[in-house]
Amino acid sequence: MNKKVILLILDGWGIPKTGEETRSAIHAANTPFVDSLYSVYPHSTLEASGLAVGLPVGQMGNSEVGHTNLGAGRVVYQNLVRINKLAAEGTIGQEPPLAEAFAYARQNGKPVHFIGLVSDGGVHSHINHLKALCTAAQQAGLSDVFIHAFTDGRDTDPKSGLGFLTDLQIHLNATVGQIASVTGRYYAMDRDNRWERVK
Repeated sequence: MNKKVILLILDGWGIPKTGEETRSAIHAANTPFVDSLYSVYPHSTLEASGLAVGLPVGQMGNSEVGHTNLGAGRVVYQNLVRINKLAAEGTIGQEPPLAEAFAYARQNGKPVHFIGLVSDGGVHSHINHLKALCTAAQQAGLSDVFIHAFTDGRDTDPKSGLGFLTDLQIHLNATVGQIASVTGRYYAMDRDNRWERVK
């Protein structure tokens, strides 16, 4: 078979939904060449935002994720969406690095420590990820699980920490683990090497 195919990507070339044509500059423009391609060759449309390109629901796409998904020929889940999906499906503990760490801890009688933000900010973490990790640790037969919680107050309300810790404690009571330490992200997530904060 000697037929050639061209994948032509026009970044930003959006196709409006039916009834929204008047809001589209491209639809209003004179585009005879592209119109001629449409009249002669097969064509289709793709969603370019949200879950269709591996982003959270409602998040607009960009050229990087668009090109990644086109090149792969499938949905390539971005890290946050991928972790959300694993947490929701209850399969996060099957990820090889976690499964290996859990197996090592169980076989050697070692504790497991989870360290990170406890909030639903969704920028650096999500409380549902931590809950899923605790559930996975329980399913792996672990009992010595310690949470070192960073309260948020930046991506969430500054006074929301107690509510998230209470929510986490309810989950720990039903699964496994205990809150071992609590600190604020101002200290725990300092990225400017401000040693005076924590020395």
